[in-house]
Amino acid sequence: MPAGRKRPAPSPFAGFSPFARSLLFSPASGFSRLPLTNAGPAAKPHQDTADMPPPPPKRAKQAEPTSDEEERPSSDADEELSGSDGDSDSSLECSSSDDDDASQEMETVQADFAFFDPKPTDFHGVRLLLKTYLDSKPWDLTGFVDLVLEQTTVGTVVKMAEDEDEDGEANGGDKSDTGDGDEDLFGLITVLNLGRYGENRCIKDLKEYLLAVCGDKDTKKKLKSLLEDKASTVGLLVCRRFVNFPYEMVPKMYDSLFDEVAWATEDEPTQELQDSFRFKQYLLLVRILERKTPPKQKAKNSKDEVEPVIYPKLEDEIFCELSSWSFTFPIRAEQSAQQELKNYKEMGLVMCVKAEAIPKFRKKLEALVSE
Repeated sequence: MPAGRKRPAPSPFAGFSPFARSLLFSPASGFSRLPLTNAGPAAKPHQDTADMPPPPPKRAKQAEPTSDEEERPSSDADEELSGSDGDSDSSLECSSSDDDDASQEMETVQADFAFFDPKPTDFHGVRLLLKTYLDSKPWDLTGFVDLVLEQTTVGTVVKMAEDEDEDGEANGGDKSDTGDGDEDLFGLITVLNLGRYGENRCIKDLKEYLLAVCGDKDTKKKLKSLLEDKASTVGLLVCRRFVNFPYEMVPKMYDSLFDEVAWATEDEPTQELQDSFRFKQYLLLVRILERKTPPKQKAKNSKDEVEPVIYPKLEDEIFCELSSWSFTFPIRAEQSAQQELKNYKEMGLVMCVKAEAIPKFRKKLEALVSE
């Protein structure tokens, strides 16, 4: 990748609505382990991006570190304390105030994240993120992961950042080379040309699945045309991340992706490869939470908002607003144990977004996280 490319400065943090926050960030949430959801760090003071230093070259894919804090299970602190001798109970009681402060520090851990090109050693981490991509359908998931990892010019994985080497580039890859690097993979974003990879078994499985879950005849015709006649200009946009992924980095992920798409139309070695990134439309397959029954009329003084649809990834709501057409379908999902989610069911959502709408999407996403 050209070393002269620069990445935009990160946008300020944005939170969810109070209702969505209570559902998605609760420790009891049944969706805390799903790759589809996301959570961000504590809000940071607003900084003037004009004073911020420019990020590293595109080739390094180094994300500017974020000082987010993630909760650690209380059992970690308990285990560390239990390692002391039993005679230390009295001393612990005598210094309770100091221990409370120390315990509070042990409950948080600072984490920095960085962007990297996909590589073979990311296989297991990427596979984990994509495990439920087609719900419970048996399909060539391994082949799909291989496609994601082989396309390094367009696509990014997000991992824990390591110390910088002498060249100023993140050396997180050193850990990956040992075979353990994919364990700290937190996010993935890429786009695959449905025509270019149309003969791969995994893409055939994907097309078959999408056509099978589309119930509306008119929409199915549009979908079929997109998957067959127009496939060479359609990009399958895939963005997956875990719940503890800092939301303030989401706009930067999309900026990275769409910048790489634009660069690939100029930098790829052959005209055929350059043209394969000249997308006219993007196809997205995501998940949402849809209310099972209409909400009861709430009291006038009630401040709680009952939302008919919850987007675990907030950018999917923007995509849906800008989509040319979309449809939902039921998926197999375990019932959440969280009380607030008992009236919601998990649904699949397929959207078609024209490439000309992407600049508007990027502006809307940036505005959303800067509120």
